[in-house]
Amino acid sequence: MELFVTEKTGAAIQHAIDTVFAAGGGKVTLESGVYPSGTLYLKSNVELHVPAGSVIQGYADHEKYDDFFHPDYPTTPENCRKALLVACEAENIAVTGNGELNGQGPLFYDRNVPEGKFYNRPATPRPRLIQFFGCKNVTVNGINLIDSAGWTMWMVNCRNVYVSKIRIEGDQRMMNNDGFDIDCCSNVTVSDSFFQTGDDCLVLRAIRRNQKDQFICEHVTVDNCILNSPCQGIRLGCPSDDTIRNCRFSNITFRGRGTAILSQHPERYLRKNCTGYASISDISFNNFDIEANGFAVYLKCIEGINIRGIKRLTFNNFRIKSRQPVLIEGHAASVIEDIILENISGTVNDETPFITKYVRNLKMNNIDLTGITGDAKPAVTPTGTSWETQF
Repeated sequence: MELFVTEKTGAAIQHAIDTVFAAGGGKVTLESGVYPSGTLYLKSNVELHVPAGSVIQGYADHEKYDDFFHPDYPTTPENCRKALLVACEAENIAVTGNGELNGQGPLFYDRNVPEGKFYNRPATPRPRLIQFFGCKNVTVNGINLIDSAGWTMWMVNCRNVYVSKIRIEGDQRMMNNDGFDIDCCSNVTVSDSFFQTGDDCLVLRAIRRNQKDQFICEHVTVDNCILNSPCQGIRLGCPSDDTIRNCRFSNITFRGRGTAILSQHPERYLRKNCTGYASISDISFNNFDIEANGFAVYLKCIEGINIRGIKRLTFNNFRIKSRQPVLIEGHAASVIEDIILENISGTVNDETPFITKYVRNLKMNNIDLTGITGDAKPAVTPTGTSWETQF
C-alpha cells in the first residue's frame, strides 16, 4: 500500500502512517513542500519517503513535541524526551528520499553571543530529529537531517540498522547537536554519508539503564564517510558506560577544529555512585585522512577513574595533519592494552608526535610522523664564570 500526503501538516503525515500501518504496511510519500510538525510516530512495516523538495520542519517550540517515556529508560540524555520522529519497538521501518527533516535548531538557543562563540543553551528541552528505541530492521537512506536542536539521530537498543547516503548538517555554533549516537545497538552499518555538527559526529555508547542488566554496543561498521566537527569526529564511550566492542571504521575523512578519534573518561561524565565501568575493545580504524586542529587520536583514562579497560584497538593507514600529537594515556589502575599503530604518516604541530603513558603491548610499524616545533628561539650569549667560558 502507498499513500501520498498532500496536506502540508504533520497531522496529515501521522494519519497516513497510521492508515498504512493498519493495512499491514507500505509506503507514505510526501508531496513537495514544507510540512510543519511536532512529534511523529513511525510504526512497523512503514516506509516514510521524503523526496527531494519535501521538508518536514519541526516546530521551534519545545511544548509542541511529545515527551517519550519507556519503562526501560528512566533517565534520558540532556534531560530531554522530545523528538521530531520517534519509533518504539517497531520492525521493518524506513526513512528514505532526498528530502529534509529540519529541526530549526538555532531558534532554540540564545544566539546573542560574540562572533565565533557557541550559542548559549536554553533551560528548556531541545528536541532531537530522530529517536528510535528497541527497533529492528531499520533503514535510513538518502535523507538530509538539518539543524537538530539536540542530538540529530539517537538509536537505542536497535538491531539490524542500515544508514547510507545521508547528510547531517548542524549549525556548528550549537552545542550537543551530535550527528548519530549509536547506543546499545548491534549490527549497524553506516556508509557513504556526510556529518557536519557542532558536537560529536559519530558516537558509540553503551548507556546503562539499570545496575543489573548488561548493555552492549557491538558490530558497528562505518565506511566511506566525511566528518567535520569542532569537537570530535568519532567518540567511543563515557566512563560509566557498559561494553563497546567489535566495531570497524574505514575510509574516513576528518576535517575540523576538533579531534578525529576520542575515547576520554573524565570525572564530569561519571554517573551518580559510579567510579568508572566502561569496557572498550576490538575496534579497528583503517584508512583515515585527518586534518585536525585538535588530536588525530586521543585515548585517555583520567587518574582515579577506574574503567574496565581500553583494549585491542588498531589504527592502520593514517594520513595526519594535526595541531596536537597522538595521545594514548592510561594510569596504573586503568592501563590501556594491545594497541597497534601501523602505516602512520604526516605532521604534528607539536614538539613530539606521540604521547604515551601506561600502555601495555604497544606495537608500532612503519611510522613516519613528524613533530614540527615553532620558531627557533634566539641563541644564548655565554655569561657563565666556569673555566669553559674562557675559551
